[in-house]
Amino acid sequence: MKLKRFLAMGMSAVMIMAVAAGCGGSDSGSSSTAASSGAASSGASGEKLTFGWSVYTRDQTFFQQLEKGVVDKATELGIEIKTHDQKNDSNEMVTGCTNLINSGVDALIVCPCKPEAMGNIVTLAHQKDIPVIITDIGDGDSDKDAIIISDMKAGGQMAGVYTAELLKEKSITSGEVAIIKCEESAVYAQRRNEGYKEEIEKAGFTVAKELVANSKQEEGYTVMKDILASNPDIVAVFAANDPMAAGAASALQEAGKTDVIVTGFNGDDIALEYIADGKMMGTVAQDVLGIGAKGVELAKLAVEGKDIPYDNADKKEVYVPVSFIGKDGKEVEVEISK
Repeated sequence: MKLKRFLAMGMSAVMIMAVAAGCGGSDSGSSSTAASSGAASSGASGEKLTFGWSVYTRDQTFFQQLEKGVVDKATELGIEIKTHDQKNDSNEMVTGCTNLINSGVDALIVCPCKPEAMGNIVTLAHQKDIPVIITDIGDGDSDKDAIIISDMKAGGQMAGVYTAELLKEKSITSGEVAIIKCEESAVYAQRRNEGYKEEIEKAGFTVAKELVANSKQEEGYTVMKDILASNPDIVAVFAANDPMAAGAASALQEAGKTDVIVTGFNGDDIALEYIADGKMMGTVAQDVLGIGAKGVELAKLAVEGKDIPYDNADKKEVYVPVSFIGKDGKEVEVEISK
């Protein structure tokens, strides 16, 4: 298969503080400072820059790698990072981000567990002349300075094309498939489903079920069992992230449905393990470290008053390339339509 396209590269401050006050205490986060090989980055005052970083959760490989990308790039640029773990809790997200803003950071980088709350956070940050860069998940229609995402639809298309190829190798040219989705608030992740559906239907297959498993492995397992109860003859499953794909694969193994083609999205360690064991056939690999690093780079540009190089200026979107890891655990080239 030939790769045709990898990617083209409110509320007032008083109101948001009232919301935060009802959420319980939260530290502004730990401070991560490391020596840079070059001179430390500084703001207009000449003082060393400090960025706030608030992450969705530290319980999943994807977000751990995302944080590593942020911290490593900040280290390289000589920028201090104050970190905060939302623990997949919207109240904690609001409180932690508010505390980071009030601590006087020069910029705020957020991977939000609750994108709908970003509007309030951005409003408060901008009142203090603090730019906000969002990495992945969604922006909640906020007036952020930029959002960094992978080309989600292209990744979904890769999974759809690859799945159809594997099925056709087994002389299967029609049948039912299922899609397991992330939470509805993860609006950019929905593009993954759209891309997969477009290509798998083009290949002659029918998407019989589309259910939400909220990005969690255990829910992916439960949802897969529900799908099998109503559609026992499905031939393939696409899960919009790897934890859900792993959960689905486990349910299929238990049911003896070892021929069902399971693909995921992220390139997480758990997916690579399941691929090695033959339980999954592939995953779309995001450059998670690259997304995190790009967050720091764009935050620095914003602080310096420089233009951000958007890929979609209307939506303030900046893209990072994806690739596809196939059944042998190696990157493969997949041809997708434009």
